Amino acid sequence: MTLSIYNTLTRRQEQFTTVEPGKVKMYYCGVTVYDYCHLGHARACIVWDVVRRYLQFIGYDVRYIQNFTDIDDKILKRAREEDSSMEVVAERYIQAYFEDMSRLGIKEADEYPRATHTMNGIQRLIHDLEHKGFAYPSNGDVYYAVQSFAEYGKLSGRKLEDMQAGASERVNVEDAEYQKKRYPFDFALWKAAKPDEPAWESPWGKGRPGWHIECSAMVRDRLGDTIDIHAGGADLIFPHHENEIAQSEAVTGKPLANYWLHNGMVKVDGEKMSKSLGNFITIRQLLDRGVDPMAVRLFVMMAQYRKPIDFTDDAILAATNGWHTIKEGLLFGYQHGEKLGTGDWGLGTGNNLISHTYIDKFKEAVDDDFNFPGGLAVIFELAKELIREGNIIVHQGKTETSANELLEKWQTLITLANVLGFTAEPETETPAQDGLSDLEIEELIQQRQAARKAKNFAESDRIRDQLLTKGISLIDSKEGTRWHKG
Repeated sequence: MTLSIYNTLTRRQEQFTTVEPGKVKMYYCGVTVYDYCHLGHARACIVWDVVRRYLQFIGYDVRYIQNFTDIDDKILKRAREEDSSMEVVAERYIQAYFEDMSRLGIKEADEYPRATHTMNGIQRLIHDLEHKGFAYPSNGDVYYAVQSFAEYGKLSGRKLEDMQAGASERVNVEDAEYQKKRYPFDFALWKAAKPDEPAWESPWGKGRPGWHIECSAMVRDRLGDTIDIHAGGADLIFPHHENEIAQSEAVTGKPLANYWLHNGMVKVDGEKMSKSLGNFITIRQLLDRGVDPMAVRLFVMMAQYRKPIDFTDDAILAATNGWHTIKEGLLFGYQHGEKLGTGDWGLGTGNNLISHTYIDKFKEAVDDDFNFPGGLAVIFELAKELIREGNIIVHQGKTETSANELLEKWQTLITLANVLGFTAEPETETPAQDGLSDLEIEELIQQRQAARKAKNFAESDRIRDQLLTKGISLIDSKEGTRWHKG
């Protein structure tokens, strides 16, 4: 079976072919850097990280570009609230992004273009659109004329006449921006400068770019007119990706991307995540309270990437338990290799000896529209076999299975787990863990449970933080509290 993927543009699953044989040009619409990344960002970044890893695993040379939107109304609002500047806010949250993604084991992109570093390309693209009759200036702004692009709506399936009919009662004709437009759904390519906001010189006067034109320019500057994969969250299909297509293809006359891929959204306990509902969870909040980053990856990988997922305590507990199974399998060679003697158990690189039977089963599953849950089934099968063999070795001192067969399975597991970004090494004691025995940890957990029962949440949090400083992470569930070191 060869790789086939679901294309949002055509609404069907298609065999994957590339513009250049053996090479993939891939662009992921990254984050707007005005706050810490949340669970939705975690899902998207993990999904596209693993898609990239898998493409590399099956032999493609992947050039992966991910942008930062570093000029935006939300960034400017945060800067005003903090009496700071756009540059300071953006730099802070770009650095925070890298810290969070490193903790999740996400490989860095090949390049991270920023909107503010692509101003020449943005203005060039706007100029080309104006020259070709797809854009018009209006009182210092420049707008894209959506009616001039016959295929507008082809990604989202929306028709302008339907959109106009649906919006007719909601349009405020007195709105200043509305009055600048020739048509209600025209969108800004360039915005005239406002007092006390960053602005750049341009043929249309000082101002700054609109959001949609930034990505079109960054794709074109870094990857060319047509790329293989354009990825992002499903919430970006309209208007962002629809507008990207309209901008880029109007100028080049070529497809912007041959495959449009979109990941599903994240809910928390069945509700849309939002600060107003109090269920807004950042990546660092989640990890700082003791959830293993590999469990977060597994939580994301256990769902079909295009479907919504629901973050609940039970779901993260299931993912944590699942990760412990995979981890135990990954540690098999470190724990039992010396007893078996034969083979190179010390490296654990996954490159020496692998089972093509398992590799082929893994590929067959994942080649079906990046079916990572199907690939995980193969990984769990290998891990459980190794755990079973490990138990036999512990209790009987030996196993009937040959050392070479076990080495092959172990290295195959390491290879396939690495494709999904899962790694594990033997734990070593750190100074932060010194001074607390298992019994002392259990006693503190009991004290914390008593505090929670008495609704003394300040004391409960104090004990949790005390354990965390000692390298002890807690995971609460309906079944009780589990802990682990490291």
